[in-house]
Amino acid sequence: MTDRRIGAFICGCGGNISDYVDIEKVRDEVEKEPGVVVARTAMFTCSDATQREIIDIIREQELDGIVVASCSPKLHLNTFRAMARRAGLNQYVYNQVNIREQCSWTHTHDMEHATDKAIRLIRAGIARTLMGHPLEMIRVKTIPRVLIIGAGISGLQAARLLSTMGIEVHLVESAPEVGGQVASWGPLFPSGRSGKELVQTLTSMIEKDDRIHIHTSSQVVEKTGNVGEFDISIQSSDGKRTSIKAGAIIVATGFQRYKPPQGEFGYGLPGVLTLDEFRDVLDNSDSGSIRYNGRDIKNISYIYCVGSRQGSNDEGSHSYCSRYCCTAAVHTALLAGEKQNPLHQYHLFRDMRTYGKQELLYEEALQKGSLFLKFPDEEPPSVKASNGHLEVALKDQLTGGEEINIGSDLVVLVTGMEARPNRELIDVLKLPVGKDGFFNEIHCKLRPVETVMDGILIAGSAQGPKNVHESTISSMAAVAKSAGLLMKGYVDLEPFVAVVDPDLCEWCDDCSNACPYDAIGKIEKGGKAIAQVTTAICKGCGTCVPACEKLAINVEGYTHKQITNMIDALAKEVV
Repeated sequence: MTDRRIGAFICGCGGNISDYVDIEKVRDEVEKEPGVVVARTAMFTCSDATQREIIDIIREQELDGIVVASCSPKLHLNTFRAMARRAGLNQYVYNQVNIREQCSWTHTHDMEHATDKAIRLIRAGIARTLMGHPLEMIRVKTIPRVLIIGAGISGLQAARLLSTMGIEVHLVESAPEVGGQVASWGPLFPSGRSGKELVQTLTSMIEKDDRIHIHTSSQVVEKTGNVGEFDISIQSSDGKRTSIKAGAIIVATGFQRYKPPQGEFGYGLPGVLTLDEFRDVLDNSDSGSIRYNGRDIKNISYIYCVGSRQGSNDEGSHSYCSRYCCTAAVHTALLAGEKQNPLHQYHLFRDMRTYGKQELLYEEALQKGSLFLKFPDEEPPSVKASNGHLEVALKDQLTGGEEINIGSDLVVLVTGMEARPNRELIDVLKLPVGKDGFFNEIHCKLRPVETVMDGILIAGSAQGPKNVHESTISSMAAVAKSAGLLMKGYVDLEPFVAVVDPDLCEWCDDCSNACPYDAIGKIEKGGKAIAQVTTAICKGCGTCVPACEKLAINVEGYTHKQITNMIDALAKEVV
């Protein structure tokens, strides 16, 4: 028997659940569970009307715990937590069970077993709630100072914006000068301003700002502390170390250009250049002609997707799209056409991805005589030297697979972005990276610049391929998030952290070695050494729990008793 008073609420999700799960049967079964005093179904549990009904039930039935069986917690966890608070209930005695993604959407052709699975999952949620207790968020004071790693376009923009909000900034750049890749670029679309001019404008503003401190030829070598109060060590190229305290960290380390190996699309042959190398040729050519190695250039072939959209089975390959390359190539072709006319330009592509306003560039290039030929993924173009010229061969899908040979003075390889090597920084900050090598956000739509490390945000092309505009937008998002953390003077963290039972702990160091976040240390208490968890650093991952032979560590909200009770509930047969 139990004296708990729990309510279970099952959502039909407008048919997304109720069309494939018998929610009435689910209700009939779960209302028999120990501690459940009320079980209800609703078409939309997240609707305002249903939330008001649940609030009334919580108050009338004096519930001390609720379980909502609906969609993924990623979607409505905060919705139902807020509902619990409005009802006067601790938000952490609410638990959400996902029966949409895990039952109805997974087993659309088997209602019977989808229903049985839903019953088991809800039983487990109820079992967890039975063994749970109210928790409080962990409040941490914050320092109104941000460390930005990387002084490219994203880092510079972020620093400037944070300063306008009254937040002090330390900007760390590994290179001797700020500006990153953009500082070496020519005219940019759509403004027509050069990358160098854009960086100089930002730099001149930042140099006059007393709130912004720039550390060039430096890198972050150590980080301790937690969100709100990080202790960071910066080391310059001469070995000098500087210690900084910051409330948040923005990582904007950028990207590096893909460098084709010798022989890829003829790279290494005279006249086969990357797009960046060709831009240098343009910049050094007089108006009215384009010259390379002492001869006039009249025919140029651009090969797209070099270093992007490669075979996923190839070692070191990049299967992703680099996004900016199509626009960069078309824009470069227009600039080349302004330098010299006539000029024959051939674009060999897989798919044109000049999206949004950039479509205007593609249209203009077509109107000015550029020819676009589409090659199949499995049969990329080939490049070879022939009689002092270059010959490019492909099968053009736009003409039904016709084999075409193009005599070219230059072949320009449109190379993509790849992640900058950041092994040391990854180890220092404990940041996760994806299969593509770029830093991973928590959720690409719901939390696009946040990482699993509280207070550490990512911006710009450190996160993935982006153009200048997208990198700037990303940096603005990181600024908004970091300012939101720091300007109110404190931050509230989830209470699902590891806790140590001092009576059971005998300090063996196994938990500390297992922790991927360095959140566990040793202290003396009651005449013996025991483990201590820094709650502001702990992520509640539970890695330390199985490492402890004495079962001296639990994770709040997922204790040994709760997990055991959930397993027993899952194993119980459905009648």
